[in-house]
Amino acid sequence: MVKQFLDEDIALICDGLGDVADDFAGKTVFLAGGGGFLGRYFEATFSHLNSTRLKESPCHVILMDNLATVSITSAPKGSEHIEFIEADVTEPMEIDAPLDFVINAAGIPSPYYYRAYPLETMDASIKGTRNLLELSHAKGARFTFFSSSEIYGDPDPKHVPTQESYRGNVSSMGPRACYDESKRVGETLCYIFHGKHGVATNIIRPFNVYGPGMAEADYRVLPNFASEIKGGRTLKIYGTGDQTRTYCYATDAINGFLRVIARGVPGEAYNIGNPEPEIGVRELVDRIKIALGVNVAYDIVEYPDSYPADEPMRRCPDIRKAKLQLKYEPTLGLEDGLRKFFGWTDQVYTGKP
Repeated sequence: MVKQFLDEDIALICDGLGDVADDFAGKTVFLAGGGGFLGRYFEATFSHLNSTRLKESPCHVILMDNLATVSITSAPKGSEHIEFIEADVTEPMEIDAPLDFVINAAGIPSPYYYRAYPLETMDASIKGTRNLLELSHAKGARFTFFSSSEIYGDPDPKHVPTQESYRGNVSSMGPRACYDESKRVGETLCYIFHGKHGVATNIIRPFNVYGPGMAEADYRVLPNFASEIKGGRTLKIYGTGDQTRTYCYATDAINGFLRVIARGVPGEAYNIGNPEPEIGVRELVDRIKIALGVNVAYDIVEYPDSYPADEPMRRCPDIRKAKLQLKYEPTLGLEDGLRKFFGWTDQVYTGKP
């Protein structure tokens, strides 16, 4: 079975953490969403740390997932110091073990899927976050909530790159509202539990993370493009193609996430992503051509009914807060990241429509 990550990437993440890795020595981490794209990276990263830097005092990891959107073949299997529980984050839970870190990475981040499952999307961010905050409070654990850059909505150009202090421009009634607003409510719950109960909460707002392990049927832009290139088809760009994004490769993202989990200032939110280059989708195609040395064509098409329109026109993070407080610094350029990602998809994706 093909791995859902590159071994060299996991080693790169662990090496890049430096002494932040020592913050997990002898600790117990509980992670909801352990079967997802990010969960598999956390599993592999902690496993590598336990066999190298934390060998004398390993970190115990409890992964939880209901496997609703996870292939059984790619679900966590568990290993020494890593345990897997099949359970639903929206249901109350009891964990007998002492916990030092509790993380809610459960959710439905793909627009295609959260449009199809809007109530389940909301439940994961609202019910799930409330349940895990209660667990953190009971255990005296640090809590981290994976929010989204989507909480900023379609930002005013004056606020791009976007700082954590920007309050957002989000519709509560629209095709993306189930995801955007549930993430905002999740953040509010963190704010309340920090202020009322003293729980050391942190909020992570990822910006367009990509890398090996993204499912071909994820329906986000890079998996879509990879599948179409593998199948020799013309790429489809939704809307106008003028929407701009920045893209953060998985190694840089996981490094940033772990820095927040271990050392984030309690009560604070952090943008994690790569602030440059901010490019449109058509320019992304040009970057793919350069990175892969291939000639691909594209068509501009209407949004399909299954994919929510009303997407933000710009998305670019200001990461000064994470740089100053956590020494976070993305290092992998876009073309290098694209080569890694497409090299992996070339081995894994079928190229079927």
